[in-house]
Amino acid sequence: MVSRRNVFPEVAPVVTTRAFEHVCSQIRQLIADGSLKPGDKLPPERELAARFCVSRGVVREALRTLEVAGLLELRKGGSGGAFVVHEQLRMLNQVFRDMMHFGTFSLAHLTEARQKIVKIAVELACERATEEDFAAIEANIDRTEIVVKRHNLQSMIPERAELASEFYHLLGLSSKNEVIGMVIDTLTSMLLQFTANRAEGPILRLVESRRRFFKHFRARDAVRASKEIIIFLSALQYTILSSADGVDDIIR
Repeated sequence: MVSRRNVFPEVAPVVTTRAFEHVCSQIRQLIADGSLKPGDKLPPERELAARFCVSRGVVREALRTLEVAGLLELRKGGSGGAFVVHEQLRMLNQVFRDMMHFGTFSLAHLTEARQKIVKIAVELACERATEEDFAAIEANIDRTEIVVKRHNLQSMIPERAELASEFYHLLGLSSKNEVIGMVIDTLTSMLLQFTANRAEGPILRLVESRRRFFKHFRARDAVRASKEIIIFLSALQYTILSSADGVDDIIR
């Protein structure tokens, strides 16, 4: 396992109407020149805001932008934070995006592959998950329910997207297979771009589905757990494919 450092280099204060872009640019450069290495944890938002002389909202927007770009991974919880993504995962993200952009594979194949890989992850996780894994996934579902109720969701919002990304990331970790976890993270990152304003039905049924899934998952019932999550992903796939207008713009 790569050790995680908590060292963050000096940065320049930002003064601009699009401050988050300059924050992104500086963090990108720190990653590119090796000042920030894979696995390194960035300082908390409050500290980053003070260093860049910007608001926490600007920092939050910059971190989310870098997450979408595949440079950072944002994790929730006491041990969470913003982490520099390993080079292999960053490269895999770019390869998948390039292949889809040039028509090497279709959106339908991407969603189908995700279902199959998530099913494998669930089967492995039912065998290998620890009590810590169970607790983390249940906490994610609890937070998701709070967000859904608070916003009376009819579509995807950034906070819900983060929780969805975290859910599948935790599931990948529970499989104890780094390759499967890496592929799930990549596919989830790509497909979340297609769910904004396109997933009303599945989102409204999300929490109920997650609760049913967790009941079977906690009992280590791989058949029922994988069946429940595939039912939800199949509905989501239908929604994405039936309303994929603007796909070219999203990919590019």
